[in-house]
Amino acid sequence: MNSRVPVTIEWMGGAGPLNFEPGFTRVVNTYGCLLVSPREINERERVRLTNLSTRESANGVIVWKGTQRSDGWDLGVELLSADLNFWGVDL
Repeated sequence: MNSRVPVTIEWMGGAGPLNFEPGFTRVVNTYGCLLVSPREINERERVRLTNLSTRESANGVIVWKGTQRSDGWDLGVELLSADLNFWGVDL
């Protein structure tokens, strides 16, 4: 479902410090999302998304990295643990 959901993205970025960035989704479904991130995140990187509308968080993994557009990097995220209502929309 096309849905723009504002999120906070957290990830380690290798052996470095924990990174926090604002982002948003282009598409959401029960299993994950097409995420837009202002920073490049590598495939297989574990992330934690916080839905800023519901304040709920879920763990996921980057499974696909697209190209960088004017508004950020397109990233495919598979959610590893999320409530069925995580996105706050009826799927």
